[in-house]
Amino acid sequence: MEFWTFFAARPLMWLIVTITTFIATSWLNRRLGGTPLLHPVLVSLFLIIVFLLLTGTSYETYFEGAQFIHFLLGPATVALAVPLFDHFERVKKLLLPLMLACMAGAVTAAVSALLVAQALDASLGTLLSIAPKSVTSAIAIGVAEKLGGYPSLASGLVLITGALGCMLAPPIYRILNITDEAVKGFTLGVSAHGMGTAFAFEYGLMAGAFGGLAMGMTGAFTAFMLPLLVSLLGIG
Repeated sequence: MEFWTFFAARPLMWLIVTITTFIATSWLNRRLGGTPLLHPVLVSLFLIIVFLLLTGTSYETYFEGAQFIHFLLGPATVALAVPLFDHFERVKKLLLPLMLACMAGAVTAAVSALLVAQALDASLGTLLSIAPKSVTSAIAIGVAEKLGGYPSLASGLVLITGALGCMLAPPIYRILNITDEAVKGFTLGVSAHGMGTAFAFEYGLMAGAFGGLAMGMTGAFTAFMLPLLVSLLGIG
């Protein structure tokens, strides 16, 4: 017990646990054909939570090691601009359609979620947490907190939304005969945020670039639009 207490208090321990878990779940996901139902992020999250509960480790202790990975989230997001720059000319030509698609997607995602949740008699806190489900976690948590929702619930709903988006996108592309990488990437970025953008890179660099663009545009638009939308719908 003293041996475990000694190592559990070391930040390096939790950094290794996080990296090892993600590598293992990524390998498992590839072996199973890349199914979104077992996305490495979701499986890693579940396994680490179980491990923390079994060992009685607090989140604060865990984050002392995981914060080093958390710090890299910013540079990784900025790095999405590299493939986007390579396709900047096409982005300029499609700027108006992309803006309209982003706004339509963001509004549809929020309104449909709120109306369905209302029809199911969801509580006010749940409604305000589910509204930002289609944007990246950092923005969803901030928006939910500002609106009066539950940041932890919003974060979980973001992960579920991302997994569902990655799962449903391929069959929809086949049904609608969508072959353009830019369209695939942008729709994934709008509907499935960061997980969708990562998934878009499997279609190619152009898809990943447009996914990153969509994720940023949707997040920024939602942060400004959602409080107004909630007010217009008479929620809160």
